[in-house]
Amino acid sequence: MWLTIEGLRRKVFSRFDRGIWIVTAIQLLTAASFSICLPFLALYLYQDRGLSMTMVGVVILIAGLCSAATQIISGWLSDRFGRRPLLLGATGISIFLYSGLAALIGFSAPIWAIAVVYTVGQSVRMTTRPITSAMVMDLSPKERLTENYGFLRVGQNLGWAAGPAVGGYLATFLPYAWLFGLAALLNAVTFCLILLFLKESFHGATEQVGFRSMFYVATNRTFVIFTGLSLIVFVVMGQLGSTLSVFSVDRMGFSTAQYGLLLTMNGLIVVFFQYPVARGLNRLAKPTAIILGSLLYGLGYLFLGWIGSFAWALAAVAIITAGEIIFSPTALSVVGELSPQDQRGRYMGFFGLSDILGMSFGPLIGGILLDVFPTGPCFIWGTIAFLAFLAAAGFHRWGMVHWTSHA
Repeated sequence: MWLTIEGLRRKVFSRFDRGIWIVTAIQLLTAASFSICLPFLALYLYQDRGLSMTMVGVVILIAGLCSAATQIISGWLSDRFGRRPLLLGATGISIFLYSGLAALIGFSAPIWAIAVVYTVGQSVRMTTRPITSAMVMDLSPKERLTENYGFLRVGQNLGWAAGPAVGGYLATFLPYAWLFGLAALLNAVTFCLILLFLKESFHGATEQVGFRSMFYVATNRTFVIFTGLSLIVFVVMGQLGSTLSVFSVDRMGFSTAQYGLLLTMNGLIVVFFQYPVARGLNRLAKPTAIILGSLLYGLGYLFLGWIGSFAWALAAVAIITAGEIIFSPTALSVVGELSPQDQRGRYMGFFGLSDILGMSFGPLIGGILLDVFPTGPCFIWGTIAFLAFLAAAGFHRWGMVHWTSHA
């Protein structure tokens, strides 16, 4: 039995490069620090500070627009100077920004001050996304990109699962500001992990990486169309962390802890099923996987329009998560296959633009729908589901016209 367990352990650990393990651990800690406190920010601004959901959406949108710019810039800088220094800088700054939010919320500072620090914090935090994604590309064989991105998402969602559960529980007896203090502590641990154990995976491009090269990716028509369609899916994804929180707690009467459990279940499903699904996706055509993921997103959100109990909400989130574990690693793998070796950071930064814009416009659109249809959940979630179905149709056309010629 010992030999069998030891052999299995070696097989699992040796399947991934040491750098992949470290990057995955970084993603876990980063996701946990974010999800402990920030998914509840919409509730805090809406319930405690009296801000309308439309205005909450505007705050998140502004932060997203700034984050989109920093993602493109960080992807470009990582192609020029390497990945590790930028990760260290972003994580170090995040420690102080989370601490600042803790102080501002603890002393009930003006909403504009909280919004400014939140925007800066999100902009800094999101710089790490294209960098870690590019590192996975640096360290992965091309034929195993989807599998490696699936493994990365296991770590990310383990943090995403633990964060809301811990945050929702602590919020029942601790002031909300304390959650940001815990997030700052987790970022300090992440900083030490990068400093002590993470090695550089890319030592700079052989070409001259000037400022204009940041936009070279826009000349790849196949990639640009794919990014635009992904933007629609990311708008749908953006409902989970804001629109659903207010809908489930304020409209359906669920507790904050129950909403936290919805997010925790989302994370746990990814933790247990993302990797085996990602390995299975290696045998499925990428356009087919992308279309299937989009359809499941739409179906899950459509179910929320007829939600009648917490069990029904759990079922709807499970369907949404099924779409997530199919769409997300496949989308990153498509970007990896379309990007030249010396431009991986820039491609990931540009793709991150659609990610962050979608995740930022999503809460604004959801907030407007919540305000316009206060008693019409079918209209709210039917509109969101329509966007996912529209994206699926677009990916079908993209796969026939563009991916076939690329493959």
